[in-house]
Amino acid sequence: MQYIYLHGFASSPQSKKAQDLRDRFAQIGISLTIPDLNQGNFAGLTLSRQIRQVEALLPPQLELVTLIGSSFGGLTAAWLGQRHAQIERLVLLAPAFEFLAHWTARMGPDQLHQWQEAGVLPVFHYGENALKPLEYGFLEDAAQFNERDLTRSLPTLILHGRDDDVIPLQASLEFARQRPWVRLIPLQSDHALVDVSDLIWQAINDFCDLGK
Repeated sequence: MQYIYLHGFASSPQSKKAQDLRDRFAQIGISLTIPDLNQGNFAGLTLSRQIRQVEALLPPQLELVTLIGSSFGGLTAAWLGQRHAQIERLVLLAPAFEFLAHWTARMGPDQLHQWQEAGVLPVFHYGENALKPLEYGFLEDAAQFNERDLTRSLPTLILHGRDDDVIPLQASLEFARQRPWVRLIPLQSDHALVDVSDLIWQAINDFCDLGK
């Protein structure tokens, strides 16, 4: 079994959650692969690009994979799970379901129009602690994906904060309600989930049966 962690939007492999999980997996002798989804070109980021990048990392089909994804990385993991039979299960941390709707609602039509006209939008990148440009193609690419097409019966654990003001808990509730193979655990936290790391690790441990 290979374990891969996909960090969130405008984040990096050095994020607190990524490093915490890497260390916890290492303590039980398991390697956690954490690719840099920025690829040295955050401006050109798209969901399609992230999917292709992780597809290139997947091992031969005889080896099974557990994907752990945070926020936009969680949405990426969900699409990879839909497309690849060797992905045996998913752990999604505050997954960015209904991402496009929440993003555009926060921006409003005027800022969206400015983004389209300028071609790039300054976005705060938490991994680099700086504003970085993001191309409008990010939005156009995301519009091609319809979450109603995520229909593969794949064991899935979702951990989502009740106080998440980036991707509301309701998005995960709706996703799980229509898919009986999904287990959703609400946590008393926000979108970052950094203050519930012990609960997250215990849930992952139980779900993946790491103590066997």
